[in-house]
Amino acid sequence: MNKKQPYMNAGAAILFVIFGLLFFVLLVRYFTIQISGEVHGQPLAAKAQQKYSREGTLQAARGNILDRNGEVVAEDTAAYKLVAILDKSMTTDKKKPRHVKDPEKTARELAKYIKMDESEIYSILTKKGRFQVEFGKAGRDITHETKKKIESLKLPGIVFTRDAKRFYPNGIFASHVVGYADRIEQENSTYKTEGKMGIEKAFNEELTGTNGKINYESDLWGYILPDGKEKVTPARNGDDIYLTIDKKIQTFLEDAMDKAAAQYKPKKIIAIVADPKTGDILAMGQRPSFHPTSKQGIKDSWHNEAIETSFEPGSTMKIFTLAAAVQEGVFNPDEVYQSGSYRVTERSQAIHDHNGYGWGPITYLEGVQRSSNVAFAKIANEKLGFEKFREYLSKFGFDKPTGIELPDETSGKIRYTYPIEKITTAYGQGTAITPIQQIQAATAIANDGKMVRPHVVKKIVNHDTGETVKETGVEVVSQPISAETAKTVRDYLETVVTAPKGTGGRYQIEGYSVAGKTGTANIPGPGGYLKGVNNYLYSFLGMAPADDPKLIVYVAVQQPELEGADTNIGAIPVSAIFNPIMKNSLHYLNIQPSVVEKTSINKLDKLTGLNVTEAVKTLTNKGIEAVVLGNGTEVTGQLPKAGTNLLEGEKVILKTNGELTAPDMTGWSLRDVMKVSNIAQLKLNAKGKGYVVQQNIKPKALLNKGDFLIVDMKTPEEQWDAEATVQEQAGNAEGQKNEDEVMQD
Repeated sequence: MNKKQPYMNAGAAILFVIFGLLFFVLLVRYFTIQISGEVHGQPLAAKAQQKYSREGTLQAARGNILDRNGEVVAEDTAAYKLVAILDKSMTTDKKKPRHVKDPEKTARELAKYIKMDESEIYSILTKKGRFQVEFGKAGRDITHETKKKIESLKLPGIVFTRDAKRFYPNGIFASHVVGYADRIEQENSTYKTEGKMGIEKAFNEELTGTNGKINYESDLWGYILPDGKEKVTPARNGDDIYLTIDKKIQTFLEDAMDKAAAQYKPKKIIAIVADPKTGDILAMGQRPSFHPTSKQGIKDSWHNEAIETSFEPGSTMKIFTLAAAVQEGVFNPDEVYQSGSYRVTERSQAIHDHNGYGWGPITYLEGVQRSSNVAFAKIANEKLGFEKFREYLSKFGFDKPTGIELPDETSGKIRYTYPIEKITTAYGQGTAITPIQQIQAATAIANDGKMVRPHVVKKIVNHDTGETVKETGVEVVSQPISAETAKTVRDYLETVVTAPKGTGGRYQIEGYSVAGKTGTANIPGPGGYLKGVNNYLYSFLGMAPADDPKLIVYVAVQQPELEGADTNIGAIPVSAIFNPIMKNSLHYLNIQPSVVEKTSINKLDKLTGLNVTEAVKTLTNKGIEAVVLGNGTEVTGQLPKAGTNLLEGEKVILKTNGELTAPDMTGWSLRDVMKVSNIAQLKLNAKGKGYVVQQNIKPKALLNKGDFLIVDMKTPEEQWDAEATVQEQAGNAEGQKNEDEVMQD
């Protein structure tokens, strides 16, 4: 025992020294931390704060897109993301599993509600070493209804996280104007919404808000401490965009396009409605289109055709050639020219009127009404001159984009090198422009010479405060023509619709005067222009009421399925869209019907017994057309009789005391023909309906009591068909020569 004592004392001494040193180190460490507040150069307080402090994200909402009246067109709506928990450690109670316990059953049930094969779901659910899994696109944007159905299955481990998705409540509605937005996955596995087309793309920055955050103190398990401090940085939601689009007018446009697309099955339809005073686009659409929520149809309709595509406009271009000529004082509506064909130089290819042979010598006004290519070629070359005409192309804005607030706008492509290109540009061939450029140029015609920039954005509003951030005003781009010229051009264009020989007869709208121009544009193909009545782009650019237009409507229909050989039938699908849009929109905007100007008297005076010259002068001064039968000097009879109420445009037939001769009744109504028959005591036989196209008694031939007067009558459509037949026969006679001719409305 005594021998061991020294060793025990030595061991105790060593242990004492060791523990003493440890205590000293701990003591030094304690005071060092107390004094410096750091561990290994890291602030201890910050480490503690990091461990027991939490930060949450406050998601900002994307701004809404609304129509001009505040109707929602695009908005964020609640959606859910499907998540599956795979980690078994999440289950603490076997009776209440919190992880996917049966992958096979879970896959089978989920396949009924998400767009993913059962085998693919099973593969995801059986991944090794994963705490949780997601299901890609198929598992995102789950609706509340679908979420409830899946939750009712009570599948262990299947949970949802709240999210937001972009929602377009009106479906296919100005889809290429509004565009769409997609959820894009970031590198940190979070998602952000990004505009991919239309307003969603052009104003992505304004629509995108700024996320906020919340900092709070928590316990070890992440729960907020009762007395913990919170610091909140609020989210700033994205701005709201108010469009110039009117939901009601857009609906008129969508419905009309749907019906025409179903009936005529065209390759494309483009339609635009604009306010010529402000440049506001009230409606814009196309077919084919797409659904911005589901993206159905997007592969067939990626581009906004009205903005991003330029093409040969056809004869709607003649509006602006006419306006330039009127402004320069070189257009005489009564001047006669030879229609049919025209060569700008001796070596140039001949251009032809759309029927191949013309209508003989006619006035320039009739050339406008009939849409004569020759008339406009001569106007550009011989009246305006090519340099002056080129200046007007720039004045009307055809060589640059309009600047409308939509992405990827293209410009016109003016081909103006060779003489043949210069005259074809005058009637809408060769040179390519966009529909929105035509709308902008047309505002000058409708707005007393002032050309205004088109807009689709009315204002931008702060979503949180309601304060207007930016508002779009009327922007006059230029004034290419005077107010007087604009009115004169509208008067001429109105006759395109009202005149029996006009190509725009189908665009008459009851109660309203319409001014406009038809177009039939060639479509380029592999070996030149495509042939056949179904291979044109038919269009109409019109405005109403003609005296003071409140609306401009442009409609283009490419390659509709039509029955017949005459390109005039191309007006059928175009008018099926234009007419209801224009009529319904005018009624909706409460635009009063045009006031029909009547003659200054209601009842016809007694003219019998008067000198013929005096009687004609009396009627002419009152705006009444007189037709004199015979070469006598005194009026012996009249129809209508004295005291009769006259209709607008009604003719008064005057019988003289000389031999009676037949008038030229071409274009007359049956009512006026009957007056001649009655006053000359003829036996009338009228065939058909509409207006007179042929009479058996030649003009200026003597009329004898009891003679038969036979007249053939045709409607404007029947007259067009007859012209088409003659055109086809003439084309067959000319043979291969006409294959390369310029044929256009």
